[in-house]
Amino acid sequence: MTTTRTALTDVRVFDGARLTEPTTVVIDGTVIGDDATGARTVDCGGATLLPGLFDAHVHLIFPDDLAKLAHHGITTALDMACWPPQRVDSFRGRVPDIRSAGIPAIGPGGNHARMPGMPGEAALTDASQAKGFVAQRVADGSDYIKVVIEDDLLDQATIDAVISAGKAHGKLTVAHASSVDAYRRAVRAGADVVTHVPRDGVLDSDTIARMTEQGQVAVPTLAMMEAVINGARPHGQDYAYSRDSVAALHAAGVPVLAGTDAFSGPAPIPDPVTHGPGLHHELVLLVDAGLTPAEALQAATALPARHFGLHDRGAVRPGLRADLLLVDGDPLTDITATRRIKRIWAAGADITPAA
Repeated sequence: MTTTRTALTDVRVFDGARLTEPTTVVIDGTVIGDDATGARTVDCGGATLLPGLFDAHVHLIFPDDLAKLAHHGITTALDMACWPPQRVDSFRGRVPDIRSAGIPAIGPGGNHARMPGMPGEAALTDASQAKGFVAQRVADGSDYIKVVIEDDLLDQATIDAVISAGKAHGKLTVAHASSVDAYRRAVRAGADVVTHVPRDGVLDSDTIARMTEQGQVAVPTLAMMEAVINGARPHGQDYAYSRDSVAALHAAGVPVLAGTDAFSGPAPIPDPVTHGPGLHHELVLLVDAGLTPAEALQAATALPARHFGLHDRGAVRPGLRADLLLVDGDPLTDITATRRIKRIWAAGADITPAA
């Protein structure tokens, strides 16, 4: 009889706060089990077992994007803009497991409107269009609703209307905001998730306090903020503003999730953030911004699972999806250990790339 069980022996498990003593973890089909009877054994030699990682902000364009993510231990990817709906659908049911915003709401004439192939229906000019826009995204199968706050291309009433319509459909709402003013408007609108952080100043305490009160979540994408600053050298912007904003958000208790803004299309900057390696760099930047290594790992595992409603993953616990990452070393003392990948499983399947 062929067994679907695999027992990972002599493995130290990240339990969300610390590493356990060496133990055994059972992969039973697609989930983590608790019965090693008849299991095939894999001796892990004292290596560290993490939950499969999330990248909470990617952009998917090509099928190879998925392979790059998966081969770096990312078993769940949250896409923040992808079109047309048929392309989104083509990425579903594969590894990594994806969720997508589909087409985002944008203002006319800005950088996002000039992206190749951006559908005209994305550009809103009046708050009255928000309900129809969101209804179409729901019909397309979008998992959450995204609005891009870029300069003053969308007025507050339109931003508010998109967020309100998304919530009326029971959808999580996400706002793009990479300036202090945009961030304030995203928080004012009540977006559930605010992605990016300002590059033109440090977030003020009143805005952060309001985020805490409203239970909002931050996906700062420090890797992209750093890449833009280093690559474009925009006047009046500084990576230190982004880093210090994350430090302030974290100190105030705002949940910080790990996301990169990685994409593989034509890049306006010389050193773009890439799928896969970008997330491991993001973890380093989060630690540099004041998170402990354990908190940075939570930002890429349990926290995105919780805040995006994916309660079947994000931890190494019986009954959850067997999305697992085996690494050499102790990432709680050296966060770069997440890069030293030994094995990867997605829903129980060994997807470790060939050496």
